[in-house]
Amino acid sequence: MVATLKKHINENLPFLKGKKLLVACSGGIDSVVLAYLLKRLKFDISLAHCNFSLRGSESDEDEAFVIDLADKLSVPVFTETFDTKKYASIHRLSTQMAARELRYQWFEEILKEFKFDYLLTGHHADDDLETFFINLSRGTGLRGLTGIPMINTAIVRPLLIFSRNEILSYAKENDLYWREDSSNAKADYLRNRLRLEVIPKYKETAEGTLQNFRKTQEHLRASQCLIDDYMALIYNLVITEAPEAYAINIKKLQELPNTDALLYELLFPFGFMAWSDISDLLKAQSGKQVFSKTHRLLKDRDVLILTKMPSEESIEEIFISENEKNINNPIKLEFKPTKKIGNITSSEVYVDNDKIKYPLQLRKWREGDVFQPFGMKGNKKLSKFFKDEKLSLVAKEKIWVLCSNGQIIWIVGMRLDERFKITPETKRILKITRIS
Repeated sequence: MVATLKKHINENLPFLKGKKLLVACSGGIDSVVLAYLLKRLKFDISLAHCNFSLRGSESDEDEAFVIDLADKLSVPVFTETFDTKKYASIHRLSTQMAARELRYQWFEEILKEFKFDYLLTGHHADDDLETFFINLSRGTGLRGLTGIPMINTAIVRPLLIFSRNEILSYAKENDLYWREDSSNAKADYLRNRLRLEVIPKYKETAEGTLQNFRKTQEHLRASQCLIDDYMALIYNLVITEAPEAYAINIKKLQELPNTDALLYELLFPFGFMAWSDISDLLKAQSGKQVFSKTHRLLKDRDVLILTKMPSEESIEEIFISENEKNINNPIKLEFKPTKKIGNITSSEVYVDNDKIKYPLQLRKWREGDVFQPFGMKGNKKLSKFFKDEKLSLVAKEKIWVLCSNGQIIWIVGMRLDERFKITPETKRILKITRIS
């Protein structure tokens, strides 16, 4: 097994050589064998163990075992204890998902703080097969059937070429010790049920199940690569990028065959799962929205606009005193007294400072807001002004207004209010600049 792993690394993972590697070690057979193999191959490794506090004294014994293992291997070890159930409750996650988030968040912190190059895990071929069945049962697309990636940015899984039985044989032949997680013997979770009940019977139906599975996955991955190449062309045809947003042209998308499948591939990286809702969005009225955990998809006339979810802590308004010359949040503005008027642009206005009452208010625009557009006699609703300017819904959400005593001075970046303009009677001029 040592020789096989060495050849595998030379051919497929040569970038690991000479690097500083962190090995995720639960104390179970997979991660223990991985640690021993890497040590025999003289890699620079450290161990990292998560105590999830889920099995009482067993969890603490696992941690003690990994610390002892690191001592035997003469390698550094990192350990961390988590209150997993509390985290799961606060974030409304299953225990499994909470443990996963905690684990990888902590691993990422160690990688950055101690300058490790890669995180290595003990996933093997049987784990890959289980993942295949899990994704299959959830109605995944092709990507979900391609299995666990051997390389995923800084995470590397060198043991995917080995079966569980091969790993077990190596451990027994070399008199290795490991910890058995008692929860693995319980069919409480889907993965455990597959491992204990489904896959053993599936393997009995034909010889060489894992070998044939690997061949099938190679074909699936090749098909996914073809799709990825095709989607790169489609992306340029139907998507326009803007600051903080993507616009998907609905008409161009619908002119192409397999519209729903294309939309799936375009949106998959952004975490969208409600595919029937997304498909309905193509025919919905403007303003209809669909959300993933991280992004929002908005129907706006003939485009779908994709943006990141706004932060709950985003600033809605601030007040600006007369003494303040610059503000940096939520946008950058500069206030500067001047004696002459320069070129008026969308990012720069000149106002009569004596018509202003401090503190000024900078806020997001609201439904019902009105102003008197520069050069006009009557008032106009901002909603009507935006419609005339053909602003998208997303663009409107980014509009700020600068106000004095409840009256709009400036729709920032767009239009000055007539009431605050410079006149022959103006004695003090204030130049206001938005800095991008």
